[in-house]
Amino acid sequence: MGSCAEQGPVVLQARKTLMTSPKTVLITGTSSGIGLATAVGAARADWTAIATMRDTGKADALLKAAAEAGVANRVQVRRLDVTDTAGLTACLDEVVAEHGRLDALVNNAGAAQVGTIEQSSVEDVRAAMEVNFFGVVATTRAALPHLRASKGRVITVSSVGGAVGQPFNEAYCAAKFAVEGFMQSLAPVAATVGVDVTVVEPGAVASEFVANLGLDVPALLAAAGPYAPALQAYIARTQQSFGNAQTPAEAAAPIVDALTAAHPPFRVQTSQWAHDFVATTLADPDGSAVQALTGSWVR
Repeated sequence: MGSCAEQGPVVLQARKTLMTSPKTVLITGTSSGIGLATAVGAARADWTAIATMRDTGKADALLKAAAEAGVANRVQVRRLDVTDTAGLTACLDEVVAEHGRLDALVNNAGAAQVGTIEQSSVEDVRAAMEVNFFGVVATTRAALPHLRASKGRVITVSSVGGAVGQPFNEAYCAAKFAVEGFMQSLAPVAATVGVDVTVVEPGAVASEFVANLGLDVPALLAAAGPYAPALQAYIARTQQSFGNAQTPAEAAAPIVDALTAAHPPFRVQTSQWAHDFVATTLADPDGSAVQALTGSWVR
């Protein structure tokens, strides 16, 4: 993909007015859902939001939301692929050259992967890890020199699946567990150079992240073989949980709070349900409570 240089007239619509916000945040994965809502929320909090996405042709929804919120002058859309390491470095260098500083990074880009390992390929697992884990690592690595200079912060959108492993989400949860271990290990080291680290754990969120899975449920069940009964139970439970999901704006609000707080906590959940769900594993030293809970989802 190359660097995150601005792309075409769709980007320029968001740049008609000179940006004056003194603080700059780069957010990945902003074409929809939590990323979109975070970019608008950050701009409303008077930050310059560098809203990145792999395909700037999908920026219309963000630009419309920014205009409706009256913050189009503080939202700048750029192309960025978090799996392109060279492009990441060039992108961040360009942002700092233009704005003079980078005060925060929000790692939000991600991709779901549904399946169980016997029926998935190792390549499927590697692909999930590449976006959800290595993309976060590479983006954070590229941003840290700039964040050290500004005494800034790294905020990473994890998931309750980064604390509680969930059936048929083995690759996705593995990546999110890895993200949380990486960030928990990085946090005390980053603090010594003035950089705060926070992970945000949403539960179910009604967004295009789910719709974009494009799952053909009948085909999945037909191909599931001995796992079909468990998969059917899991899908039924998941469809019910997404019926009571948070909106992207509700999930983004704690991210913006972490962005603006004087001393953000390391771990933040986006709802009371997410808080209680994550507490299941944090207060479960032998793992039996989590196994009993998630086991009920597939029986």
